[in-house]
Amino acid sequence: MNHRKLGKKGLEVSAIGFGCMGLNFAYGPAMEKSSAIALIRSAFEAGVTFFDTAEAYGPFTNEELVGEALAPIRDKVVIATKFGFKDGDSTVSMDSRPERIRAVAEAALKRLKTDRIDLFYQHRVDPNVPMEEVAGTVKALIQEGKVKHFGLSEAGVQSIRRAHAVQPVTAVQSEYSLWWRTPETEVLPVCEELGIGFVPFSPLGKGFLTGKIDASTTFTKDDFRNIVPRFSAENRQANQVLVGLLESLATEKKATAAQIALAWLLAQKSWIVPIPGTTKLSRLKENVGAAAIQLSTQDLTRIGEALTHIQIQGDRYPAHLSARAGK
Repeated sequence: MNHRKLGKKGLEVSAIGFGCMGLNFAYGPAMEKSSAIALIRSAFEAGVTFFDTAEAYGPFTNEELVGEALAPIRDKVVIATKFGFKDGDSTVSMDSRPERIRAVAEAALKRLKTDRIDLFYQHRVDPNVPMEEVAGTVKALIQEGKVKHFGLSEAGVQSIRRAHAVQPVTAVQSEYSLWWRTPETEVLPVCEELGIGFVPFSPLGKGFLTGKIDASTTFTKDDFRNIVPRFSAENRQANQVLVGLLESLATEKKATAAQIALAWLLAQKSWIVPIPGTTKLSRLKENVGAAAIQLSTQDLTRIGEALTHIQIQGDRYPAHLSARAGK
């Protein structure tokens, strides 16, 4: 596994990270604890050194799981977690008041069984707290040694600039994939300008770009995708054309559609580090294998030209959640 650097402070991570959220949150039934811990450790053995969690995943239980899994190898990995929701509950309002940020940091340190948080993201921009206060609070935590790096999730350009002016931002995390390319318009250019790394979540389109989901697929009742417009049966059918493109390239490369989707992200910028998640060892190995796939200039041009003729159908979030992004 190759490594990449996020930001200007030298945060080095594996080229592909591991998004831990789905192990016990948002995508159906939680994995059995010992199996989830074994999968996280398998990711490390496969070369992954970058693990992403948040207090809101559970709430709290995902951090505990990640902390237990990584405790024996703590000094060999980078752990990212997040603050920003009232009481850690992503279904209610944002809360990035300085006192809340500090409380989250202290609680996360205990749950993660560690003495420092490598990368501490604001999960969503809080319209009620000036970004300067948020950045200033994280800056103080960095000075105290409790946090190493500052990040923002789903933040807009103005928020990124305001935060970076107070405390250099190491990474911006946002959804980015072949079926959600909005960051290319404004966020990626400002990251390049300021020297900020970019961490795509849902790099496989919440599983759609693997080619394993079609119009007939059913999700369990507690799967988040049930309320995502892009995952209506009608839109899944319409969006199969994108999967067809990936599968065509995958056949030529002796790879999988998922690997082509991840390789495409890696080819965009040297400071982009996707964090696919999975509950299956076979998928983990498949995702890690994407780091070895090289897409040529011709491949990228072909994909780009094809995308100009593909209109993705359906919003990526239901309306009540869309308002939280890009502020």
